[in-house]
Amino acid sequence: MPEPRLSVKVVTVSDGVIAGTRSDTSGQVLADYFGEAGWNVVERMVTEDGIEPVAATLRRAAADFHGLIVTTGGTGFGPRDRTPEGTIAVIDRAAPGLAEAMRLVNPLGRLSRGVAGTLDNALIVNTPGSSKGCVETIGAVIDVLPHAVALLVDNYDPHPSNEGSGQGHHGSQPGSG
Repeated sequence: MPEPRLSVKVVTVSDGVIAGTRSDTSGQVLADYFGEAGWNVVERMVTEDGIEPVAATLRRAAADFHGLIVTTGGTGFGPRDRTPEGTIAVIDRAAPGLAEAMRLVNPLGRLSRGVAGTLDNALIVNTPGSSKGCVETIGAVIDVLPHAVALLVDNYDPHPSNEGSGQGHHGSQPGSG
């Protein structure tokens, strides 16, 4: 029996896409990338820039969802670029290692203010708004994302090094979960 495909939602943060003056190229590129990587793209959303619109969209996306939420756009230095702040407003726990690894893919990555973290059973990752940048940065962490998402529900995914019980907080070993 084949393994179930992991679910991903793609959120484009762009005033231009909302206004109809710009096409959602980076959202489409991300959806295609995840589809080719074997993920199930269950939803694409678009929201305007700003802390509260981003936070509200992420809350809706994460409600009763176990999977990955990837944003594209709003991570730079522009006056309306507030995706990281909207993400920080809703996440339960930060995942700085993911954001740090994503920044290392090219020199312009150092200008990204993107963050990553969990909200309930969802992992949220911010990517840049450029079609090239969003795929490059996700490519830097795509290998660990399935394990990260699996850990969000009762820590049921065994550790890749085979350390630990893989049984979450219900395991019999002290300190598991």
